[in-house]
Amino acid sequence: MEILLLIRQPVSSSNLHSVGYDHSTQTLEIAFHNSGIYQYSRVPSQIHSGLMSASSKGQYFDAHIKKAGYPYRKVG
Repeated sequence: MEILLLIRQPVSSSNLHSVGYDHSTQTLEIAFHNSGIYQYSRVPSQIHSGLMSASSKGQYFDAHIKKAGYPYRKVG
């Protein structure tokens, strides 16, 4: 399976380093400060938008992405 690395935008977060999103595949890519780069599949664009506008990106990630159970894989 091919791994496509997305262009990520740096974010202000103690846990998340940068975030990228591909609308055509609904793939959310997050680089963490300490644990690598992960891609989350089938993530709706409104979840990405919510993450980018959240005052606490780490809390938003935990509540709306991690605990939502989107399929993911480590890519870096």
